[in-house]
Formats: sequence, C-alpha cells, structure tokens
Amino acid sequence: MCRERIYSTHSFVENNGVPTPEGRNAVFCSRIYHCSKYCRKKKGDTIMGYTKEDVIRIVKEEDVKFIRMQFTDIFGTMKNVAITVSQLKRALDNKCMFDGSSIEGFARIEESDMYLHPDLNTFEIFPWRPQQGKVARFICDIYRPDGTAYESDPRHVLKKVLSETKEMGYDFNVGPECEFFLFETDDAGNPTTISNERAGYFDLGPLDQGENARRDIVLTMEDMGYGVEASHHEMAPAQHEIDFRYDEVLTTADNIMTFKLAVKTIAKRHGLHASFMPKPKTGINGSGMHINMSLSKDGKNIFADDCDPNGLSQEAYYFIGGLMRHVKGMCAITNPLVNSYKRLVPGFEAPVYIAWSGTNRSPLIRIPAERGEGTRIELRCPDPSANPYLVLAVCLAAGLDGIQKQIMPPAAVDRNIFNMTEEEIQEEGIDVLPNNLLEAVYEMEKDELVKEVLGTHTSRRYIKAKKKEWAEYSRQVSGWELDQYLYRI
Repeated sequence: MCRERIYSTHSFVENNGVPTPEGRNAVFCSRIYHCSKYCRKKKGDTIMGYTKEDVIRIVKEEDVKFIRMQFTDIFGTMKNVAITVSQLKRALDNKCMFDGSSIEGFARIEESDMYLHPDLNTFEIFPWRPQQGKVARFICDIYRPDGTAYESDPRHVLKKVLSETKEMGYDFNVGPECEFFLFETDDAGNPTTISNERAGYFDLGPLDQGENARRDIVLTMEDMGYGVEASHHEMAPAQHEIDFRYDEVLTTADNIMTFKLAVKTIAKRHGLHASFMPKPKTGINGSGMHINMSLSKDGKNIFADDCDPNGLSQEAYYFIGGLMRHVKGMCAITNPLVNSYKRLVPGFEAPVYIAWSGTNRSPLIRIPAERGEGTRIELRCPDPSANPYLVLAVCLAAGLDGIQKQIMPPAAVDRNIFNMTEEEIQEEGIDVLPNNLLEAVYEMEKDELVKEVLGTHTSRRYIKAKKKEWAEYSRQVSGWELDQYLYRI
C-alpha cells in the first residue's frame, strides 16, 4: 500500500477583486491506493518510471482532459503544445509534431518538422488548473523526423554532458537557490515594479506582504512532489527566495522550469506579478540563482576529504579550478541578458571578482560550511533568467575539465574583496567577470569548451542572438541619458 496525492484546486475568495489565500475552500488531501495503481514501480533499490499504461490509466481515472507537451527553447523560455486526451496515445508513441522553425534559435524553415518525445517520468497534473477536466503535462525531448535527438534542444545538451559524466563513474547533484520579485500589477493586470512593502532579509508578515503568496508557492510545489528546503524574504523589498532540495542534475533543471511556471501562476492568483528579471530596479539587490554542486562516485561525495585543512578533496579543488578557468566564457549562458550585468556590480552582494573562499560571500565561488557528505561548491553568478539546462551543462563540463586537466585554483581569498584596494586586487591576481553582455559574448566566442558543450549550431545561433540583443539595447535612448543631458546640452 502507498499514499497517493489527489489534486484539488486552490480556490480563492475575492475581496474587491484582490484574491485572498485565506479564502481557499479546498485543500490537498490524500487517499490510500495499491502501488500498482499509480505509484512508480521499484526494481531492487531503483525507482522505475511510469509506463504508458500507467499514464493512460491515471489520465482516465483523474479526469484529465488536456495535456501540455512542454519543452524549453535555447533562451530558457518554456514552450508547449496542448493536446486533448484523444491524442494521448499518439503523443506517447512520439508522434506529436510541431514547427521548429517558429521557435527562436531552433531549426531553419527547410528543416522545420520536429517531434516531441515525452519523458514519462515528468508526467504531472497541475494542481492549480480546474479539477473537472484537469490539465497535465509532460516535459519533452525534441527529435528530428529521422529519429535522432535535436542538437539544439537544451535538455539534450545537458543529457550529452551527463552521459559523459556517467562514463567517468560520477553522479552530479545540484541544489539551486532561486530568487524572484513579487510586484503589484496595474488596473489592467499588467506588471509594474511597484511594491508597497519595506521588508528585508528574513522579515516576516505583516512586514513581508508576499508571505501568503510565497507560502502557497511552496505548498503547491510540495503537493507536486518537489522537495523545498527553505523559503524566506530576501534583502530587497518584494524579493523572495525558495531553495530546492538537492537532486540529480536533469531532474533539477526540469524542476527549475516547473518552479518558474508555478511561481508566476500562483503569484497571479494573488494579484501579483512574479519576475525573475535579474535587476528590475536601480539601487537594490538583484536576483540570483546560486548553484550548489557536488559529485559523487559509488554513492560517496568525492568533494569531501577530512584530511584537508579546508575539508576538500583534490577533485573538489580541480572542479573549482575548471569553473574559474571557464567562467568568463560561461557568463553569456549563466547571465544571458543585458540586464544581468546590472546585478553584477559592487555593493549589492553579487559577485564581481573571480575568486573562491570557504569563509566569505564576496567571491564568485563559495564553499558552504557543511562538510562530509554535505560538502558542495556554490557558484554565485548565475541569475534566474538563465536557461537551467544550459547553465548546468556548462558548469558540469567546466568542472570536469578541471578534474581531467588537474587545474588547481589560486589560493582562497578569505578577505572581503569589496574592501580591498585596486592595488591589492591586482597583487592577488584577481580577475573580474565581464562588465556587460557584449563582453560576455566575446568571452564565449573564445572559450572552445563552452562552444563544444552547446554544439556548433546552437552556439552560433546563441551568439548571433545575443549580439543582436546588445545592438538593440545600445540604440535605445534611456531615461538616464535624458535626465543627464536633455536639460543642459
């Protein structure tokens, strides 16, 4: 016997048009079923995935009427094709086709036909959708008509690096820390950057006015089976953080994409707009997506070494060395927007300098205090606008390159780098991250490893698109320019 969750809508009672979470009149409940009915099967100690028959049975018994076939483009935007239950068997047989040339960064028009192959393990019923005629989803891989994986599918890019990792005998586990803002909307429901709260780090309600929305986001994620370790208000007003439990890398990337969808959906029900924009307002902290990483072999964390003064193994040092060598070339992936680099400035707790430390948070790479099986490496530059599949692919590839080439990092910098003088920084040989998106793109063009991870086709399209983004931004006349020049020139 096992416990299976039954989905129930989060219903809200509106007061003058403002949804109130206290008005929920339905809750998530549970019911006892035989394992053969819904639960994933076990073979020894391994959890086996859903079968086609499992999915068809669940869809029928749960009154699912629509299924979203989701995938992610190379820029990290979730896309989907919605089908009805009548097309489910075709979809499960990998016969759901779409026009890849209509997706930015994908195929040319003369090779546009693409097929969606659903990953059955990602089947999920959305708890926020209607419960009569429910909506479910699959996360899909993209294939060509000849049955080969499409090389520009971000999920495939990560799978390719993960396959090489498995061949080396490693398992790569990741825990992201995702930050976001909850802003007010205008009378038409459009997003603004307005928030009436003044809460700061770890504050609680009533000072934290987004507490109810954040709680419902966490409950929704947990009801969907995702492990949430912690949630709290962040430094800036209206800024929040939710941390995931450590998991296998592909699962984590899928979880991040699902998380973004859930956050935006639940926020909208609270009359708010959730933004993962790295720096939506001047003069406050931006939003990051810190990536905590560890490698294991035969079930043992290989980053740990009790005999080392820092508690780190030789592989951990090499992994740090690989990240530091390639991080400039990775920045166009980990920080993909013009706006990303307005976060990466001194004074707002975001990294600027390429250094590592086990004791302070000013460098790019931090080693959290926990040791033993909890030993991990935290990369602090990525932001939540990034494509998680590509971010985790380049992080893993850079770290493995460090291990294979035995790249030792420089000595740890345990001082607050932001308090050091320029002369001291130069004496320590501390380099800096790219200052803007164009610099990051130039660095990516020089990094053969990063381009190899993405593949020739994907890297060329990505670089071309980012150069175009920078050119469009550079042609704009900003409010700052008008404020500075219009009245006096």
